[in-house]
Amino acid sequence: MKALVFGGSGKMGSAVAWDLAKNSKVGEVGIIGITGRRENTLEKTKKWINSDKIVLHTVDVNNRKETMKLMKQYDVGAITLPDRKCSYKVVDMAIESGLNIVDILEEYHRKPDKYEVEGLEIPNGMTLDEYGESLHQKAIKNGVTFIDGMGFAPGLTNITLGEGIKKMDQADSAIARCGGVPAKEFAKNHPLKYMITWAFEHVLREYMVKVDVVKNGKIVEANAMDDLEKFRFNQLGRDEELTCAITPGMPSFLYTRPQLKECAEKTIRWSGHWEGAGVLKECGMLDSTPIEFKGIKISPREFLSHIMTPKLQPLEGETDVCVMWNTVTGIKDGQKMRIDYYMWEEADTENGISAMGRVTAFPEAIATVMLGKGEITKKGIIAPEDAIEGKIYENFLEELKRRKINILEVSKKI
Repeated sequence: MKALVFGGSGKMGSAVAWDLAKNSKVGEVGIIGITGRRENTLEKTKKWINSDKIVLHTVDVNNRKETMKLMKQYDVGAITLPDRKCSYKVVDMAIESGLNIVDILEEYHRKPDKYEVEGLEIPNGMTLDEYGESLHQKAIKNGVTFIDGMGFAPGLTNITLGEGIKKMDQADSAIARCGGVPAKEFAKNHPLKYMITWAFEHVLREYMVKVDVVKNGKIVEANAMDDLEKFRFNQLGRDEELTCAITPGMPSFLYTRPQLKECAEKTIRWSGHWEGAGVLKECGMLDSTPIEFKGIKISPREFLSHIMTPKLQPLEGETDVCVMWNTVTGIKDGQKMRIDYYMWEEADTENGISAMGRVTAFPEAIATVMLGKGEITKKGIIAPEDAIEGKIYENFLEELKRRKINILEVSKKI
C-alpha cells in the first residue's frame, strides 16, 4: 500500500507519516509539505522518521494538475492541512482523481461551517451547503471514500460516542469533553495555562465562532465558550480538577444522529483558562476583522496570536496531556443508563511525539490503513461515527492499544 500525507512536514502530518512508516502494510509514504514551507523542512521530517519508505514531494497543492497527477500514484491519502481553504482544495482534487482519503480537520465537509470560512473557495452560484453536498455526491459517483474529521476531536470523540449510542435502545444525550493542556507542572509557565500543540490561530477561531448544538431536541446556535463546566477527572489513576466550555466539534452528529435531544462538544482546559480567554474576547482581542491603528489596518486576533505564540511554545523538557471524558445517556432494557468514555494520554518523550500528536495523528493513520486495505467500504463523505463501527471499532481500539492509547468505557444505571 502506498499512502500520501498532505501537510506531512507539520506537527500532525509528520506524526501520521511516522506511524504509517512503522506499519508493515504500508510500503511507501509520500509527504507533501504545507504550502510555503521550505524543502529543508521536509528533509528534517524524513530524517526524524528515519525510514526508507519516506518519499518527499515538493508539489504545490495549489497546482491542481501536478497534485492530481501525484495522487494517481498512491492508493490512499491523509490530510493534515491547517485551514479549510487548503483542506477543501485537496479534498476536491482527491475526489476528482479517485483517491480515497482521510482528513483530521474539525469540519464536516458535507455541511460546511458558515462562520469564518478561512478563504474557502466555493464554485460560482453555489451555497456552502450545495458545495458540500456536491462533493459528497461526486465522491459516491467516483467510488471514493472520504473519512471526514478523523483525529482526536472530532475523531475519537465521535467514534466512542457513536459506540455508546448504538448500545442504547434509546439515546438521549451525547456530550464530548476533550482537550489538550500542558502537563500540570508546566501549566504555570504559560499564559492562560495553555501550550501550543497545533495551529494556535485556529484555536482562537474556535473561541469566537457561533456553534450549532442540540438542546431539547432542536439544533440551536450557541456562542463558543458558553456553558462553562467544572469537573473532576478521577479515572485511570488520575484526580484532577478541570474545566470545559462549548467549542466547535463533532458537527456531523447534528445530521448523522438526529435522534439526540442533547449534543455538544466542550474543550477541556485547566481551571482559570476560560476566564482569561473570556476577558480577551470581551475586549475584542479575538476579533478577526481588521481595525485601523496609527494609519494601518490590523486584525486583533492576528496581532494577539503573533504576540502570544512565542510565550505558548513548550520550553525545553515540557510536555502536554490530552484528556477526554465523553458521556452518552439513554434507555437500555427499560432502564435509564449512562456510558462514559475516559482517556488520559501523555507525550511520547522517547520518540518526540506530543500527546496531541499521538491522539490526533495515530487515529488518522490507523483509519488511513484500514481504508487502504478495503476494510471501510462506504462511499462519499463519511463521518467517523459511521466509518469506525462494529467489528471495525473493535479493531480500531486494538490498534490504539498497540500504540499505548487506552480508552476506558464505564456503564452504569442512573
